[in-house]
Order: sequence, then structure tokens, then C-alpha cells
Amino acid sequence: MMLGVFCRKLGLNHRSITLLDSKTQLGQGVFPFDALFITRRFSSNLPLKSNNDSFTISYLINSCGLSPESAKSVSKELHFKSPNKPDSILSFLRDLGLTDTQISKVVRRRPRLLLRDLNKRVLPNLGFLRSLGVSSNDLPKMISGNPDFLFRSLERHLIPSYNILKSLLLSDEKVFKTLIRLSPIDLSSVKKNFTLNLLVLRELGMPESTISLFVTSSPKRMCQNVDKFSRNVKEIIGMGFNPVKSVFAFALGVKSQMSPITWKGKIEVFRTWGLLEDEILLAFRKYPLFMILSEKTIMKKMDFLVNEMGCQPAVLARTPAVLTYSLEKRIVPRCSVIKVLLLKGLIKETISLLSFLPRPDKSFLESFVIKHEEQVPQLMDVFKGKTDLAEVCFGFGEKCSAPRAQRAAN
Repeated sequence: MMLGVFCRKLGLNHRSITLLDSKTQLGQGVFPFDALFITRRFSSNLPLKSNNDSFTISYLINSCGLSPESAKSVSKELHFKSPNKPDSILSFLRDLGLTDTQISKVVRRRPRLLLRDLNKRVLPNLGFLRSLGVSSNDLPKMISGNPDFLFRSLERHLIPSYNILKSLLLSDEKVFKTLIRLSPIDLSSVKKNFTLNLLVLRELGMPESTISLFVTSSPKRMCQNVDKFSRNVKEIIGMGFNPVKSVFAFALGVKSQMSPITWKGKIEVFRTWGLLEDEILLAFRKYPLFMILSEKTIMKKMDFLVNEMGCQPAVLARTPAVLTYSLEKRIVPRCSVIKVLLLKGLIKETISLLSFLPRPDKSFLESFVIKHEEQVPQLMDVFKGKTDLAEVCFGFGEKCSAPRAQRAAN
């Protein structure tokens, strides 16, 4: 029914399809016996799929921008003799604003989209997406990221998925933001896994607002196999998280995107800095998002904050949000300014990293840069990385060398 509504909105007419009655048989005179031989003669002249391979591969290379290797692989599930239908699909995608690179990506992921009936399947799907409020600017990214929005059946996949999400998220805007983050595999799992995982969370007594937060922040996790999802829920509860609290949603989202090996590896990295596992888990309960960092990033930030700036690992574990700040854009520029002010004697040596790193940019600049620009005119350039610390602190020797992270960046 909904498909018909979208077709009418787009000005499309359904073609009438007449099906032979199940009782119609060859011997009842409806299908003449002579026609059997006509059909056989026609079928015998049909070219084998392999005869079309050369044309298909050439088309995929020249019209879709695929490499010869990709074109050969894609041609195994895509055969055509005429460019008419593929040309109409490619023209349609370009009219939507997709770049050649995005179109190549779409064809590699869903080659059979090239043979879809534009009026019967593709345009109704587009009408559905636009009915959700998807803008013309969002469409290219959405379709190139997940061609199934044009490939999948409206009635069997997209509309049921939409209804499930809408019943929880309530607004089309939230539904759209959630859908755009789902891969083709995730989208195909919404009807089954999403619904079952939703029941798991509701049985825990998790408020609808917290469930909504989890779905919008970690939609892919809600499409996981229900057994894996349930194991992650149990682990998070075992770590001391309360399902009623919003932090539970963030912790579950972080933990469920990592394999046990990856999780263990990150724990071991922090242990090399002298932290106990209980201290690490306490940090995770305070601010789960810091565990998203890769092992390499964790090591780099800990090295700078501990070895360059003298911060104790236990202090960082009590304020783990600091580890999520950008090293190049936030931590190093601010620490460079503080180092200059310390060596110039303009601030107390007892200043803590935690007193200036968490501050908003405006507050930091007012308190530590603008306030001291008369005494140190180059301070803003130090903050922006335009001036070497040695030039500002000439005469202070080794104490004023640039932080290693900044030297590496330069």
C-alpha cells in the first residue's frame, strides 16, 4: 500500500501484470503445442552469459570507473548486452549529485542496481527517503555509503525498518540520522536482531530515553547477533554499570564494538604505565569513551602527559576524559603556553594539567594567553605553533625545549 502511495506521488503508473491461472495447462488448448517448439528454437539462440562478459567488463571499466580486476569480479553477478538500463541508472545517480568515485563505490557494492527498473524500484525508494526529510545534500553520502537504500525492497525491508525505529525514536530526523549510520548488513538485521536486542534492554528496566540514546549513538551495536549483544550487556553490568543511568548506554556502545582480544590489549597498555586493572575499570566507569582510543594513541598521549608534563598515571585515571583530547590541536598547544609561563615565572609551579586542559578554548585563551601577552608578545604564536619555544625562552637552555609531540609535528 505504502509503495503505491509513493508511486502516485512520483506520478508513476503500475503496469498491470496478468498471471496465468494455476489450472492453465499445456494440454488444455490455452498454450498451443506448436508454441513449445517456437519457444525451444528461441531459447536455443540465446547467448550464454559468458558471451556477454566482454561487453559487461568493458562497460564497467569505461562507464563506471572500475579497475579491470574489480570489473571482472563484478561481472560474475552482472550480465547485460545493452547499455540502456545501466546508462539510465548511472544518469540518475549523477543527477542526484553522486561523484564518479561514489558511483564506482555503489556499483562495486551493489552491481545489480544497474539492472533495476528505475520506475518500479529506484524512484519509489528515493521518494521514501525524501519523505523522511533527507535533503539533496545528504542523498549522495547516504546512497554511496549504503546502496541498499535504493536496492532493497520498500515493503519488505525499508518500511519495516523505518517503523521499528520510528516507534522508539519518534522523530523522522532521528530515524534518518540512525539509518544513515547502518551498513547494508546492519540494515538487513533491523527486523530481526534490533527487535530482539531492544527486548533485552527493556527487560533490564532501561528507560526509553536511555535506549533512544544508545540507539542513536551506537545503532550498529543494536543490529548485532542477540547472543553476542546479551553477553556484552552482562559484562557491562558485571563492571558495575547501572542500566538506569545514561553512562550505561555509552559503556555498552564502547565495549560491544571491541573483540575480547582488543579490550585486553588496551587494558595491558595502561598496565604498562603502572595502573592496576581496578583503576582502569574505575576510569571506564567514569568516562567510557576514552577506551575507544587505539593502543598506539593511548601510548602516545600517556608518554607526553607523563614523561613530558610530569602528570601521574593515577591522576589521569581519575580524569580519563583528558585522554580523549586531541594531542596536536589541544594538549600540546596548551602545554607549550603553560611551559613558557612557568619558565617566565608568570604562573605557579603547582599548576595542574587538570586545571587548564578541560577548559573551553575561550576560557584558556583569556586566562593564559591574552592575560600575559604584554609580558610575552609571542604567546599567541606559541599557542598556534608558529613560534619555536626556544625563541621565546632564550636563555633558559634545555628547560625550554619544545615538547616531543610538537617537535614531531613540526
